[in-house]
Order: sequence, then C-alpha cells, then structure tokens
Amino acid sequence: MNNIKAAIFASGAGSNFQAIMEANQDNALGCEVVLVVCDKPGAGVIEKATNFGVTACIIDPKTFPGKEAYEKEVVSALQEAEVDWIFLAGYMRIVGQTLLQAYEGSIINIHPSLLPAYPGLDAIGQAYRANAHTTGVTIHFIDEGVDTGPIIDQEALEILPSDTEETLKQRIQEIEHRLYPKVIKHVLNR
Repeated sequence: MNNIKAAIFASGAGSNFQAIMEANQDNALGCEVVLVVCDKPGAGVIEKATNFGVTACIIDPKTFPGKEAYEKEVVSALQEAEVDWIFLAGYMRIVGQTLLQAYEGSIINIHPSLLPAYPGLDAIGQAYRANAHTTGVTIHFIDEGVDTGPIIDQEALEILPSDTEETLKQRIQEIEHRLYPKVIKHVLNR
C-alpha cells in the first residue's frame, strides 16, 4: 500500500473531489486522500468529504487578519495530517507564498481552459463570450502567478454552435472528471 497522503482543496460543490475519490478506490491513484481543505463554510464538498469518510477542514479566510495568517493555519492543518501532495479542485483562492513555500512542487491545479488562454476566474464564460472555437482543460503545477505554472496535461474541446455556457461547462467537467485522476496517477507514480 502506498503511503503518499494527499489533500484536496475545494471551494464549491466538489464534483472534481468526487471524481478523484471514485477513481481512487483502494488507493488506485497512488495516494490516500486524508483531508479536504475548504475555504467556504457550507460548501457542497464538505458533505461529499463526510460521505467518503475524509476529514473536512473548513478554514474561513474571513476570520483571519490576512492571507499569510490564513495560510499558516492551512499549512498547520496539512502538516498535522502529514500531507505530501495538494490537489486544487475548484479552490477559488490564489495560493500565496506561505503555502507555496511549504509545498513547493507538490501542488497541482485544474483549470477549465487551454492555458495560457483564459486564466483566472470564469474561464468557461470568458471563452464562450469570446466566441472561441475551442477551449478545454489544463492540469498544471502552480507557481506564484495565476494559472501560470508548468503544464502537465491538456485536453481540447470544440465549442459547438449549439453550446450554451451551461452545456459547455458540463462538457468541460466531463473531461475534468476523467483527466484529473489520470494525471494524478501519472504524477504520483512516475
């Protein structure tokens, strides 16, 4: 049994968390997910974590004087759980220096566009409103920039004339839910 421990960071419903957990039956991806870090009390991912028997650590940044204090609390929780890797899955915060330094080279993010196109918030909406012909999913290591870290894998998706922003989001999530577990397994077993 592999003893790599991972944390998943999420701010919302947790669909990528669920996809990772379903793909990681019997630690098939090469890690044990020991912690969910959530910055939004009441987010759907918290209930999903409970359903999978994973500890949900809810740390509300609004209760801290600043980003550094917030991230020190996050790092403390990660170290207590002996976390080796962090997978960002719909975590809607920019990771700062405190967390980056503690887990340098061990934080992976998923982004719903073909980076470097459409970084930051609402990437699906950005691509849709720009009348782009293609978009997709990028999985990358994070660095101090916003969606600028080294790319691990990408998958393109044609934007159909019949797509709405909602159908495009659904189609992108289908790719995310398949691609992210595959990339995690590849990275942890290389």
